[in-house]
Amino acid sequence: MSSLRNAVPRPAHKERPQPSSRRKFGVLEKHKDYVERAKAFHTKQDALQKLREKAANRNEDEFYFKMIKSKTVRGVHRPVNEDNKYTQEELILMKTQDMGYVLQMLQSEKKKVESLSATLHSTGEKPMNSHVYFAEDREEAKELKLKHSKREIPTTSGDVPAKIKRKTERSYKELEARKTRVSQLEKVYMDMALTKELQKNGRKRKLRPDEIVNPTNRPVYKWRAERKR
Repeated sequence: MSSLRNAVPRPAHKERPQPSSRRKFGVLEKHKDYVERAKAFHTKQDALQKLREKAANRNEDEFYFKMIKSKTVRGVHRPVNEDNKYTQEELILMKTQDMGYVLQMLQSEKKKVESLSATLHSTGEKPMNSHVYFAEDREEAKELKLKHSKREIPTTSGDVPAKIKRKTERSYKELEARKTRVSQLEKVYMDMALTKELQKNGRKRKLRPDEIVNPTNRPVYKWRAERKR
């Protein structure tokens, strides 16, 4: 009997369309569309209810700085523009503190470069220390030169262990990197000093080449304080 029932063709059930009188409202809403719309609606209502409860139970003495550092623009909170937050004197003071930090780092790097150079001094092929011998004539000078050459023990690259070679190469690379950092810090310090001078009051003029003590790539200006009358 079941096989016979399945053999009989069944009519295809179609969804009810929007009536012609309500066609101006668009496609007829189905149940699944209603469920999604109802969930979204109740979610918004619950959020509004929580906000109403928070507003009703708020602390009147509560304060935080965004209350005075933000404003509402078309219902949206926007932070207040703080471009002119600091005065000119405060900006100059902050620039001075930054310059002091850069100068401190520059001096520290210079000391490290000097210490590293002194450590690598003995590893060079040509030592900087030298003895001066005085001779009465050329023959005595030749004898002294011969004695001095016999005393010297030439050190070849094969006598130095590979571990020491690698360590020396790393030290030389570190020395070059620190020298590069010193030059960069000097450039930054000079630029900050120029920016600080540009922020000062008074009439400015461009320095002549003979007046420049520490020349840089940028123009240097000199100020002369104007007398107030």
